[in-house]
Amino acid sequence: MNNLRRLDLNLLVTLDVLLSEHNVTRAAERLNFSQPSVSVHLAKLRDIFNDPLLLPGPRGMRPTARAEALREPLRQALEALERTVAPASPFDPATASNTWRVAAADYGESTILLPAISGLRSVAPGTRLGVVEAFPSRIAKQAEQGEIDLAFHTSEDAPAGLHRRVLFAERYVLVGRAGHPGLKRRPTLAQFCKLEHVIVSLDGPGFRAVTDDALAEAGLTRRVVLSVPHFLFMMKVLASTDLVAMLPSRLVDTPALRMVEPPIEVPGYEMAMLWHERSHRDPAHRWLREYIADSL
Repeated sequence: MNNLRRLDLNLLVTLDVLLSEHNVTRAAERLNFSQPSVSVHLAKLRDIFNDPLLLPGPRGMRPTARAEALREPLRQALEALERTVAPASPFDPATASNTWRVAAADYGESTILLPAISGLRSVAPGTRLGVVEAFPSRIAKQAEQGEIDLAFHTSEDAPAGLHRRVLFAERYVLVGRAGHPGLKRRPTLAQFCKLEHVIVSLDGPGFRAVTDDALAEAGLTRRVVLSVPHFLFMMKVLASTDLVAMLPSRLVDTPALRMVEPPIEVPGYEMAMLWHERSHRDPAHRWLREYIADSL
């Protein structure tokens, strides 16, 4: 460790060239140094390694046994260092073999990942995509530790400290089965409150959502009779019962469901893509972020 503290990277570069040229003058020319500067470097190297390293010979200089032992490890170390400090190579999706991991709830899977997957397989066929369930309380730690590359979450409630890019704005609509007797036209507010509602609650069987907050401001309540953890199950329930739901509009894409405007204004939200500083400048990561955003 003491020797490492005494080392200057320039000294190692000089030693590498000297071991290649066996001549101070030629080494100085390759390094664009003066010959005295190379001689000074060699003197310092001899002191650090406690070895002459290069001895006078009939045709220039000949390496000592210690210098011969250093030659290959030194070359490998300098090549590794050159690769480390070299500018990042441009990302080529056609030849890439990255495995990306993203966190998303089923809403994000349907509205963000689904539109991207088909094209992703075409332009980056050697890559893999792993989707894990998004738990808001864990997103920041997972991103920091490199367990996920991206997460999709509402912008307003996104964890602090992460980069974010808003992908789109979403609004709520009233949805029920096709032919639902209460949705032949836009219901009145009184009719809306009498309908039986189902909501998605990600954090357990809750029976209150943003719609209930909007109703409370008007002194009203609705009948929430079912709470489920996933939108996929909710939509199957809606298609097969007379329950209704306030759904994000981007999820309603089947003729089995009818969508009408609700009789009360409910605030929508912005959906965001989140990532950590550790991968912010990575070319592959930047490509993936741009690709997903352009797929929407």
